[in-house]
Amino acid sequence: MEFSVNSPILFVMVGILIAAVLGQSVFFLWRALSHAKKKGMDKAIIRKTITSSIVFTIAPAISILVGVITLSKSLGVPLPWLRLSVIGSLSYETIAAESALRELGLGLEQTIANAADYVTVAFVMTTGIVIGLLLVPLITKKIQGGMLKIESKDKRWAEIFNNAMFLGMISAFLGYVFCDVTLVFSGNTTGLIPVFVMLTSAVVMAICGLLSQKLRIRWITDYALPISLISGMAVAIPLTNWLG
Repeated sequence: MEFSVNSPILFVMVGILIAAVLGQSVFFLWRALSHAKKKGMDKAIIRKTITSSIVFTIAPAISILVGVITLSKSLGVPLPWLRLSVIGSLSYETIAAESALRELGLGLEQTIANAADYVTVAFVMTTGIVIGLLLVPLITKKIQGGMLKIESKDKRWAEIFNNAMFLGMISAFLGYVFCDVTLVFSGNTTGLIPVFVMLTSAVVMAICGLLSQKLRIRWITDYALPISLISGMAVAIPLTNWLG
């Protein structure tokens, strides 16, 4: 049987898993509505909460869809659909998949032709993020307790510490963006492409922030991430033709 990244059996397997997750969502939504009614909450507040939650969910989903489309060329639709629908992260999944494909001598623009390579990429994408699932129940409570203890003593230092941890996480992705910049010294300008894409996305994100704060266009806050992602990807096309 010839292997295909878009085999119907993969769609069936992924569909079952995502249906189970959606079933959980519907179940907890029903439980939440029942509990709200028992507490006598105003129906207008309930409707407003549901509406705002829908908007907040759809906005990030646009950027997730872009990620699925990006990975679908090499991995097909089922695997990116599963990874980015359940517990995956757009930035993590893309980097993990590209790193695994590079080691296999492939790229995001090449379709995987055999099951062994497909399983290897899926294993890399899945194993790394599973660590988070294992660590959360083991150390999250201790970390939160430590943060609250620091905050009770010095709130300003707690904010600095929290921001430092966030910047540390961002630095890991910045390293990936700048890792090929030195290729410029050998005449290869492709390493500048991710840098300019990142700068474009950053500028667009800043513009969205200014529109939200200065012009009071509040709705753009929910769509700032997909707008900046799509803008960066759009700029990547002419940049690749120019520098690639």
